Amino acid sequence: MFSYTKGFLDCFSGFGLLFSSGIKRFVIIPLIINAGLFYIAIELLRNQLDTWLEQLLPGWLSWLEWLILPLFWIAILLIVFYTFTVIANLIAAPFNSLLSSRIEAQLTGKKPEDINSDSFFRLMARTSKSEIQKIFYAIKWFIPLLIITVIPVINVASPFLWILFAAWFFALEYNDYPLANRGHFFEDVKTYNRKNRMRSLGLGTAVFIMTSIPVVNFFAMPVAVAGATKLTTKIDEKNKGAS
Repeated sequence: MFSYTKGFLDCFSGFGLLFSSGIKRFVIIPLIINAGLFYIAIELLRNQLDTWLEQLLPGWLSWLEWLILPLFWIAILLIVFYTFTVIANLIAAPFNSLLSSRIEAQLTGKKPEDINSDSFFRLMARTSKSEIQKIFYAIKWFIPLLIITVIPVINVASPFLWILFAAWFFALEYNDYPLANRGHFFEDVKTYNRKNRMRSLGLGTAVFIMTSIPVVNFFAMPVAVAGATKLTTKIDEKNKGAS
């Protein structure tokens, strides 16, 4: 539980890191991308939510509407935000990697690599490949979760399963940036998160909470990148000290 709490706090400490000297200019593009796509997601939910809920709720369970509708609302909210988070990270991936490398340089005192046009295009290719792998990973879990969501009675458990998967997926998503900058691939990232499961889940839970709060969710992406970078840097320092 202590590791979970540390991961949770690592994420929120990202707010302070974003306003450090030399970091702010790397925040602008991920911030704009995230804010724009979240605005679209919120508008989509506002216009379509009632229709979706009516289709998902069977008539014979209408007497439980007061209990089931809030659970369905959470499930739909998670599905839409998952989708838009994946899209936002796919677009912003190279900029998130740059942000992560600058924050790690500040935390460790190491000089960051200079980025020119050639290295940036290589970075785009590498991060895009990683994001596509994460999309396929998410789809693999989306399918059974969606099936559970539309099965009457069983679907009461779906919001809790979506929340658990959200925390895990967000941990994979954002820990990937500092780890990829060190040459790790997606399979390595999954192994890393399993090895540091509770701390990673703490980070992912904090990201989930940020994405659920209006206005704050616009800042969720850069804050999560900063928090994940701090988390991986701390774990690396701990492992080096133990060896």
